[in-house]
Amino acid sequence: MKNWIEGIRLVLLAMWLGAALFFGAVVAPAVFSVLRSFDLPNASEIAGSIVTRSLSVVNVAGFVVGLFLLVTLLVRRSQGRIAFLVESVCVVLIVLGTGVGHWVIAARMRALRAAMLLPIDQIRPDDPRRITFNNLHGYSVNTLGLVMIAALITIVLISRKQRT
Repeated sequence: MKNWIEGIRLVLLAMWLGAALFFGAVVAPAVFSVLRSFDLPNASEIAGSIVTRSLSVVNVAGFVVGLFLLVTLLVRRSQGRIAFLVESVCVVLIVLGTGVGHWVIAARMRALRAAMLLPIDQIRPDDPRRITFNNLHGYSVNTLGLVMIAALITIVLISRKQRT
């Protein structure tokens, strides 16, 4: 039974990590590149809307997978205390990072975009709202990157348990 649960944990986390990697390395850059190539006056606004929706799916899925990992963390084959502690910390990072990324950072970015009234492309780069938006974007990227590293470490730890 425990091997079966560990297998599900591994598959779910690997699928989420693959989706997050694909989103960050392919989807987001491609959407911005393609839309900007049409020289639309609001290309970044459109691309941002597409990316925001996609990132929402990635973050919520990561949050749900993370909660599942957290609940099933106790149903595991024996492993060393350090490995258990590292896995626990990584799973908590996944839950917190995806939750904060979706319900805090992305929510503030959406609110800022709505408050700007104009498409973000038309807001001066030195406008305080634009600066705040750009800072939040950086936090979003860094948070997702940290969560992806935590997911990779967790995958390695689960895989090691599966081999023993």
